[in-house]
Amino acid sequence: MRIFKKILLIIGVLIALILIGGWMFLNSLKPDYSGEITLSNIENETTVYFDDYGIPHIYAQNQYDASTALGYVHAQDRLWQMELMRRIAPGRLSEIFGIDMLKNDRFFVSLGIEEASKKSIEKLDKNGEVYKLAMAYLNGVNQFIENGPTPIEFTLIGIGKEPYQLKDIYNVLGYMSFSFAMAQKTDPLLTILKDKLGDNYLKELNIDLSPNTTLIKNSKSTIADFSEMVASVNEVMENSPVPPFIGSNSWVVSPKKSATGKVLFANDPHIGYSQPAVWYEAHIVTPNYEMYGYHLAGVPFPLLGHNRNYAYGLTMFENDDIDFYKEENHPTDSTKYKTPDGFETYKTVTKTIKIKDAEDKVIKVRSSRHGPIMNDALDAITQNEPVAMSWIYTQFDIKVLGALHTLSRATDIKDVKKGASMIHAPGLNIMYGDAKGNVAWWATGKLYKLKPGVNRNFILNGASGEDDPIEYLDFSENPMAENPPWNYVYSANNQTDSIANMLYPGYYLSEDRAKRIVQLLEPKNNWNRESMSAMINDVTSGVAPELIKEFAENTDYKSFSKSEQKAIDVLQLWDGSNTADHIAPTIYNKWIYLYLKNTFEDEMGEKLFTQFLATHLSKRMIAAQIEKDSSIWWDDISTSNKIETKKEILSKSMVEAVSSLEKQLGSNMMDWNWGKVHTLVHEHPLGKVAALKSYFNVGPFPMNGAREVINNRVFDYTETGLYKVNAGPSTRRIIDFSDIENSISILPTGQSGNPFSKYYKDQAEMYNKGEFRKMKMNEEEIKRVSTKLTISPKK
Repeated sequence: MRIFKKILLIIGVLIALILIGGWMFLNSLKPDYSGEITLSNIENETTVYFDDYGIPHIYAQNQYDASTALGYVHAQDRLWQMELMRRIAPGRLSEIFGIDMLKNDRFFVSLGIEEASKKSIEKLDKNGEVYKLAMAYLNGVNQFIENGPTPIEFTLIGIGKEPYQLKDIYNVLGYMSFSFAMAQKTDPLLTILKDKLGDNYLKELNIDLSPNTTLIKNSKSTIADFSEMVASVNEVMENSPVPPFIGSNSWVVSPKKSATGKVLFANDPHIGYSQPAVWYEAHIVTPNYEMYGYHLAGVPFPLLGHNRNYAYGLTMFENDDIDFYKEENHPTDSTKYKTPDGFETYKTVTKTIKIKDAEDKVIKVRSSRHGPIMNDALDAITQNEPVAMSWIYTQFDIKVLGALHTLSRATDIKDVKKGASMIHAPGLNIMYGDAKGNVAWWATGKLYKLKPGVNRNFILNGASGEDDPIEYLDFSENPMAENPPWNYVYSANNQTDSIANMLYPGYYLSEDRAKRIVQLLEPKNNWNRESMSAMINDVTSGVAPELIKEFAENTDYKSFSKSEQKAIDVLQLWDGSNTADHIAPTIYNKWIYLYLKNTFEDEMGEKLFTQFLATHLSKRMIAAQIEKDSSIWWDDISTSNKIETKKEILSKSMVEAVSSLEKQLGSNMMDWNWGKVHTLVHEHPLGKVAALKSYFNVGPFPMNGAREVINNRVFDYTETGLYKVNAGPSTRRIIDFSDIENSISILPTGQSGNPFSKYYKDQAEMYNKGEFRKMKMNEEEIKRVSTKLTISPKK
């Protein structure tokens, strides 16, 4: 008996020791939010106060020490995210995730981002402040990499830590720039539809086809290649462990429209949801500089920011900065292609992609004078007819890092405008407001013209030279507004006014959000922080009730069953508000999906229709198509001896919507709450593993909002009737220049990317409810609520 007790005691002690050891190990992985550390290459003692949401407030004697401190604290909270971000552009995800990421790596390694980064770094002034501050930031990052605890993700996957380099910063910005683009989804698709269905169908999609437009001829095999190209690029972006940039809202009201007589600034960039969230907030104070900024992982200068003098933010311009060119190979030598001056040899580079638990993959990437050949970047495309991608980002010197430095170190409105002018890609709307009462916005991007009749909506002719750009516009011709007489500026990814005597081509979204923003801003002249807070959380669609009205006027109410009539009644009484407890949004979105499906899928086919749904076109066509009493698209070509009408398609879609919802959610319509089908999970890359899901993912949550309302929630339309939110506001910021220290913000989950940090998901419920927290700038208040980390120079 004694022996048995001793064995039990020993087992108990061992279990206790294991638990204690495990507890100590996990605690050792937490970020240091207090205490004292020493760092090399800083001149003076620097203090970091972490406030009650984990935001670092860095007080330093100079900007270089502040940048080193920023790099260190950024890495301790987000090193895993930084590791992922830097691996995308150079094609290094397979190295840690295995063969599943090979398609992504092959695609991105072919785009030329890494080569463009290298060229730009070579031209960077090594004695300039941009370089020195970036290196100071990297110094801080790398000291954490060398001396700090290894994030749990590195251990679980089995990878080592590597020093961060300047090229990594540029590669992160390159990936960000590509994620804005839409041409890779749209141009090949429109080319397919043109060849498959003809001009009349495209005109009904509101695609401009002028009589002068000359289009290249394509074979059936080429059309199949274009379809695979769209599918492959969609798959690459969907499988990326780092979310793409989607769209955004922003508006800035002048003193004449505010209750306080000061500028009010609002911004909520729309980005794919993930865990950790995109932005890392940091407040830096030195004797000659202050900035409260929002940083991308691995980037030393904020993309969004404010101080006591000015605020800036961004939305996506959605301009077209990618064109595709079909090249013509030499008839007997496939290493050459046709140009206006004769045949030239493709430039070829060899890339090696390392793959975890598999042999390295060696690929050869050809480039023409237009850019990389997509046939080499995507396995699914045959080698018969090469298609080159011409992307503005890789064709000019990349000055984005310098632009971000200029934006974040401005002294007046002219400096911010200068910073905007330095960004040739991606296309952004830089939004601005200041304490002096100025409001403005500038569209960034190197815009260009093609010859009349050249339609960049389609794949262009690469051989003739006739489809090449003929003029690059000066920044002064870009869309912009400075202190307009209507006393506000706004952007919601909608089409801008004409510039250089033309409407600039792009992938602009529907006017739903823009109309709602103007509808709310225009009549009101007493805006304050509270009314701005309500507006940025607005979930009402101004377009949906109009579409329901159009439906009612074009269908026969008596022809529907009792349950269908009840659904129509719910929709007709609906004000367009998309809250989680409402029933109408569930009915409306099912009906919209089926209306699109019944209108377009019979002509397009299932695959092309799915690709169509992933483009801006489908959103723009929801309202545009339903307004057309007669259209070639209304007819269902799968039926014989009959031509369907608008009334029949809309009615059929409502009948199918109600039937489908009854099967999915039951016959009691009161149970069809929007929050049951409209949900959000902030997914960590390791959260795809079932056993790790509960530790790394945040959610699921039932969500307010919907597609193309101000509180924008992006989701895909599918047959399932489930609307899994995959993108939305990446932050909500409201800057009040009448009370700058009480300006407010929120993040979707939390400040930290470390799952053991108490700041990993502490803002999630607040974010879901539309609540805010202060962006603290008052030193006394900061010290009162914060923990203190002291950084001393290493002797």
